[in-house]
Amino acid sequence: MTSAELRHRFLEFFRNHGHTVVPSSSLVPLNDPTLLFTNAGMVQFKDVFLGREDRPYSRAVSAQRCVRAGGKHNDLENVGYTARHHTFFEMLGNFSFGDYFKRDAIQYAWAFLTDTLALPPERLWVTVYATDDEAYDIWQREIGIPAERIIRIGDKPDGGSDNFWQMGDTGPCGPCSEIFYDHGPEVAGGPPGSPEEDGDRYIEIWNLVFMQFDRDQQGVLHPLPKPSVDTGMGLERLAAVLQGVHSNYDIDLFQRLIAAAAEATGAPNGDNPSLRVLADHVRACAFLVTDGVIPGNEGRGYVLRRIIRRAVRHGYKLGMRQAFFHRLVPALVLEMGSAYPELTQAETRVTGILRQEEERFFETLEHGMAILDAELQRVATSGDPLNGETAFKLHDTYGFPLDLTQDICREHGVRVDLAGFERAMARQREQARAAGRFRMDSVLEYSGQTTTFHGYDALTTDAARVLALYHAGVAVDHLQTGQDGIVILDQTPFYAESGGQVGDAGALLAPAARFAVQDTQKIQNDVVGHAGQLSEGVLRIGDTVSAQVDGVQRVRTMRHHSATHLLHKALREVLGAHVQQKGSLVDADKTRFDFSHSSALTAEEIARIEALVNAEILANQPTQMRIMPLDEARQSGAVMLFGEKYADTVRVLDIGSSRELCGGTHVSRTGDIGLFKITSESGVAAGVRRIEAIAGEVALAFVAAQQALLMQSATLLKTTPTDVPARIAQLQDQLKSLDRELSRATSRLAASQGGDLASQAVTVADVQVLAARVDGLDAKSLRETLDKLRDRLRPAAIVLGTVAGDDKVMLVAGVTPELTERLKAGELVNAVAQQVGGKGGGRADMAQAGGTDPSRLDEALASVANWVAARLS
Repeated sequence: MTSAELRHRFLEFFRNHGHTVVPSSSLVPLNDPTLLFTNAGMVQFKDVFLGREDRPYSRAVSAQRCVRAGGKHNDLENVGYTARHHTFFEMLGNFSFGDYFKRDAIQYAWAFLTDTLALPPERLWVTVYATDDEAYDIWQREIGIPAERIIRIGDKPDGGSDNFWQMGDTGPCGPCSEIFYDHGPEVAGGPPGSPEEDGDRYIEIWNLVFMQFDRDQQGVLHPLPKPSVDTGMGLERLAAVLQGVHSNYDIDLFQRLIAAAAEATGAPNGDNPSLRVLADHVRACAFLVTDGVIPGNEGRGYVLRRIIRRAVRHGYKLGMRQAFFHRLVPALVLEMGSAYPELTQAETRVTGILRQEEERFFETLEHGMAILDAELQRVATSGDPLNGETAFKLHDTYGFPLDLTQDICREHGVRVDLAGFERAMARQREQARAAGRFRMDSVLEYSGQTTTFHGYDALTTDAARVLALYHAGVAVDHLQTGQDGIVILDQTPFYAESGGQVGDAGALLAPAARFAVQDTQKIQNDVVGHAGQLSEGVLRIGDTVSAQVDGVQRVRTMRHHSATHLLHKALREVLGAHVQQKGSLVDADKTRFDFSHSSALTAEEIARIEALVNAEILANQPTQMRIMPLDEARQSGAVMLFGEKYADTVRVLDIGSSRELCGGTHVSRTGDIGLFKITSESGVAAGVRRIEAIAGEVALAFVAAQQALLMQSATLLKTTPTDVPARIAQLQDQLKSLDRELSRATSRLAASQGGDLASQAVTVADVQVLAARVDGLDAKSLRETLDKLRDRLRPAAIVLGTVAGDDKVMLVAGVTPELTERLKAGELVNAVAQQVGGKGGGRADMAQAGGTDPSRLDEALASVANWVAARLS
């Protein structure tokens, strides 16, 4: 039975028993910051089990893609070297939400394994939690498994049990029953619970979790009103059992991916750990990119980068010196695309992102490997660990993730000085912090009253009291005229920088003082600092001030912030649901928005995005703000950013058709934005694009300036604005024609000079040596002249030089084929270039170079004959 058939039969078995087939959720858990990746089938049902979410069904079945390559669940170092460790795997699971419980769950499992799949019943063993008599009795009395094949598993000495599952220290939990397959006495290992249980004879294939209790803060277990079932079975493990192989890498799916890896690398298709690594890693990488993860330097992006670079390094071991890993994607799509259509749809994007990341790493891989190999040779005999500074240099300069360095060292029996690595890393962090821009919250010490924010409704607060003052980062009781400082108020209309929106500017006015606010930042989450300069008088703690926001700057900033929400929505509509915000900066002059996408936007895509945003603006819909519980906001479909820490109660903004969580300030109606215009689109990192755009009067001014440029261009071209493109095309055709004429004339000049120059050659040890200065030729003509001279002079060594219009020396050298064993053109041109302030090189038969000192060109050319004579002697 193939892996695809097994997946299909599992889903159909439970569909026929009243379960709803639920598609695999993303590898990026929705709004769950507690998990790096989806690592089990129950993750997408977590809120259902906790009672926070209702579904229209009480029974579900799924084939869930999972990744375990970071955080608590990290199998990366074992992948490729053991039979059953993977970064990516598929978990088959059936779930009951307060519907059936232990009896039905056990009967379903037994029927599927022994009837549908026809596994021999005598090969199956089960475990139950030590005190779970109910499950034990069902297995023995109803299913009929002999008592000697039912094993009770208790708690470990350090707490916990393999047969008692819990979601956390508190909350839903319950006993488990695991099903094992016995591979037979010819395989070493003992049954679960025995001293030999780590052997490979008895392999766990299915875990049935019975959510039976709710653990409170004191550790007391209370029966759940609606006990539930969560099961998980590794597709790869069960496929190995059904296909009669012992290693997951020997099943059909992996064998075809391993064959694709062998073809891409040219390696023999045998028992090679590196090929297994590639087959495993392409699944994890492709599905992570499909689900919107892109290689980066932190979080999920860094885990993806580590996996890609580990794959590239194993390709390097197989002799690869250029990008190859991305070529495995079509084979993966062929294997798994029918089960996961989203992979097929994302194939082009996945291939592009993997290729980009590969190419970047190959640029530094060889240099890094040379350093590491040299260091490994040094410590091989001494028994010392790899120096932590070296490991950090490989990480920081050559892009080697630490675990990649550890992986390589492990192959050589060398450990890494982790303490030294951490010291180097800490030193870099400290230097980065010292070089970073000033942040109030990292400098100021404050423990007083919080600040009440009124800025959503007003731009002025007339009775704000000064709570604290700071000068040069130190608390003071007053500020004097001309001093820079930070003012903390008990209430303010000033918005503090957050969520990509810059802080407000304005003024704090007292009867005898004026403080110009240049920026507003958060000292703490609910304490606002107003940074600026006291331009008049003296300001003291306890003074009452009128806090007045610069209304013009605020309104312009609001337009750009509201436009950013509409832009985000339009990007997802035009480019796809994989688009995720990766950063933003919103101020009075622009919005800058970074997002996940693998390729540059076309002119058509940019036009469609602009049209969608401006259509929302023209609709002039009112902006709606609601305060609601986080769970309710999540269920309403509001866009949330992973990594953001949200309170239990959140602010939900509806702007046009966009709905996001946002604490920023916004326009009252979409029409207040006025006009939206994208000014640039570029790449900022692998898989991350950046759009800069403008709105309101800034956009109007931009359009007016563009119109003025068009009118000026039309005047210069002596045509109308509408005919400017045609006039430019006409001039370009004329220019190409002139270039062709010039090229022909230059070639004729080069030919004539070549004939004249041949007579200037001198004979050195039976070799024709020519070194000449040729003025008026460009680089192409210089090479053409060299080729003609090499055809006429044999055997010959030739150097030609010229001075370009910017006083730069250009040199070309050629050696005829019969001489290249004794004379190298690259060495010859380099010897001449060094005399004119440059350097160069190239092939043995032809090379070129440059220089910066034209005054020494004649002298340098005169040295060629002696250089050739010395080499020939």
